[in-house]
Amino acid sequence: MNNCEKAKHISKCLQLAILLEVSSQKPGNVSFAASFEKTRVEHFLASSVAASSSFQEAAYLGTAVAEKRLDVGKVGLGELIKDCAVDVNAWQKGGNTILGTVMLFFPIAVGAGMTPAKKGYVFDFKKLRQNIDLVVKSSSAWDSVHLYEAVGIANPSGLGDAPDLDVTDPASKERLLKENVGLFEVFKLASAYDDICYEWVNNYPITFDSAYPYLMAQLESKPLNTAVVHAFLKILSERPDTFIARKVGKEKAQEVSNEAKKILELGGLETAKGKKCLKEFDKKLRSKGNSCNPGTTADLTAAALALSTLSGYRP
Repeated sequence: MNNCEKAKHISKCLQLAILLEVSSQKPGNVSFAASFEKTRVEHFLASSVAASSSFQEAAYLGTAVAEKRLDVGKVGLGELIKDCAVDVNAWQKGGNTILGTVMLFFPIAVGAGMTPAKKGYVFDFKKLRQNIDLVVKSSSAWDSVHLYEAVGIANPSGLGDAPDLDVTDPASKERLLKENVGLFEVFKLASAYDDICYEWVNNYPITFDSAYPYLMAQLESKPLNTAVVHAFLKILSERPDTFIARKVGKEKAQEVSNEAKKILELGGLETAKGKKCLKEFDKKLRSKGNSCNPGTTADLTAAALALSTLSGYRP
């Protein structure tokens, strides 16, 4: 296998993960069965296509690091995310669709490029995880600036007010460079109130230790949609969604998590009671302008699917 083939393979895995995530009917989220006012499933499909070239570039840069042709600190995570945000914005008109997902995916893409793959592109996940940790810890102040610019391009809702280096404050980018604040340090500041940042600075514990094993166990005996929805509920039951918490408060986010746990205990999509409660739950999450959309949980579900496709899962 050459580096170009490896990078293409990794990109396809990540693109497929996005498609599988949005295709599943997760409560409170966009799917083929439900839309938001301005964001529909086709916007996510287009975003997946738009992101693929950036994923491939990230993976290829990872192979260059593995061969010592590139220093890991020169990968440019922030610029990769920014370029991806520009492409996604150009290919669809539904607003922010996958910024959180790609923020989780790019360290995985670079790390996978750095990781030796056996025949059939089977990755050593222990080594992959080590490489992801190395990539995020090697980020620079310029990565921080480019990430802030990516957020400005994607314009996500529910940012809230950060206690320091607020992404919406124009002065923050100047401070990042002046104080030499790398992206890992920025995410460390935000990790208390954003689980995507929490994953970065703690080496993806939700994705690797909880969501991925649970999802793979579900996929062994259940249809794809059921497995993904159950994995989504599992993550949500254990981690109050930080996107909801920033928009409507931690107490409401905890209530949502408690309901997700109850639905799983009732059997989820495999029982009549579970299905009924899930339908009511979905309706409740969509009320008041989708204020309780578990968007971060959807991003974490996509990350678990990314590991699944990288490990060889195919629908």
